[in-house]
Amino acid sequence: MKIVDNFFKNDYYDRGMVKWQGFYLSDHTAALNKEDAALKQKFQYRPQQTLETITTILAAAYSRQHEVTIQLNQLDCNHINTPVITTLIHGYNANDIVIDFKKFIQIDDIRNIEFT
Repeated sequence: MKIVDNFFKNDYYDRGMVKWQGFYLSDHTAALNKEDAALKQKFQYRPQQTLETITTILAAAYSRQHEVTIQLNQLDCNHINTPVITTLIHGYNANDIVIDFKKFIQIDDIRNIEFT
């Protein structure tokens, strides 16, 4: 027993948490994979629509007061597409649409729009 005590007191160096940093439990990796898949599905690119299709849907949504879902051609800091916007169209002109009080979106920034 003295040999073991002497070994741990004088010779053995414990690296602490360093030796555990590379290990993940299987439930952690499963949760991370599930979260990653949900993010990819949530921020999937929809097909780029033509300007004619976008303006037709905008005009119909404005005149009928239907909600639309808009995906923009913008990426966040992680290079992931920004979330879709579900809103009413409150007005528009040649280059912009009004979605909220004094909130404008340029028509050229719209990737995809569809009725909800």
